[in-house]
Amino acid sequence: MTTPRSRLSRRQFVASSAGVAAVTAAPLAAAAPAAATAETLAAQLHSSITAAQRAEICFPWDYRHPKFGLLRTRVGNNWNATEPEVASSFYTKDQQRLVREIFERLVEPDWIPRFDKQLEDDAGGFGHAQSVALIGEPGSGRFQFLLTGRHMTLRCDGDAEPHVAFGGPIFYGHDAGGFNESHDHPGNVFWPQAVAANAVFAMLDGRQRSQALVDVLPKENAIAFRPAGEDRPGIPVSELSPDQRAEVERVLTILLEPYRAVDRQEVRDCLEKQGGLERCHLAFYKQGDIGNDGVWDNWRLEGPAFVWHFRGAPHVHVWVNVADTPTVATNA
Repeated sequence: MTTPRSRLSRRQFVASSAGVAAVTAAPLAAAAPAAATAETLAAQLHSSITAAQRAEICFPWDYRHPKFGLLRTRVGNNWNATEPEVASSFYTKDQQRLVREIFERLVEPDWIPRFDKQLEDDAGGFGHAQSVALIGEPGSGRFQFLLTGRHMTLRCDGDAEPHVAFGGPIFYGHDAGGFNESHDHPGNVFWPQAVAANAVFAMLDGRQRSQALVDVLPKENAIAFRPAGEDRPGIPVSELSPDQRAEVERVLTILLEPYRAVDRQEVRDCLEKQGGLERCHLAFYKQGDIGNDGVWDNWRLEGPAFVWHFRGAPHVHVWVNVADTPTVATNA
């Protein structure tokens, strides 16, 4: 019986990738089977890399880049882990198709057109101004596929890092309106997330709004987990009414919607281990309110080992860091 792709455990990769890496007889251009995961396809990509390519895009598990630091935990809004662009002649056509297949298995099918719009607007299309890094070795239990570029840091690792969601911190964003977007962010594929968060704010009473509103934005890449005992900004979700908490749960569902089912579940598992949404705070920031319309462009949902930071001014940047323990380090 074939396992549906959306329900495959990332842990299956550790056991299966060695076998995938050893398969060389089947042509890379063959259509990937429905049960193929991002991780098994990443192992297949790794097996196709030549010695010359390896020198450019393959790194040891604990490799520290001279500019970016520990590569497997690095996250950024506009960076390239390696120089060769996916769409360049550095890669064969078959390898380019494999990279695309990996990407498509990391996101939900309904979201592929929206990501493609973002990539077209921000980078001229998929593969342009994007690069790949392969960190570690398939079958070793320590292997990560890393896709970077403008407004994208996306990774998979088959639970090589067992305490973190998404294989490590991720980033997504969109500039749909000439860098400085208007207050309603027309055409921005991620703005509906902020609309959902603002629906929570609209439900708050005066005292709650005062608690939830914060004057000054933090640095947008400040997504490391806070030391125990340090206050988090905003209103505790635990102090919300049941209907308000249900609306926060709806926001979380919308935030997770673009990603494959196994990553959505892992985020929820990590969050639950740290006490769930009840341990989180929800903050809205006065600074950066485009149009001064009280529709908050910048907001943040944060728990002991959970940060989802939405910066909507001048256009959308979203930084995500989720783990099941607050001791995990982040390299932003």
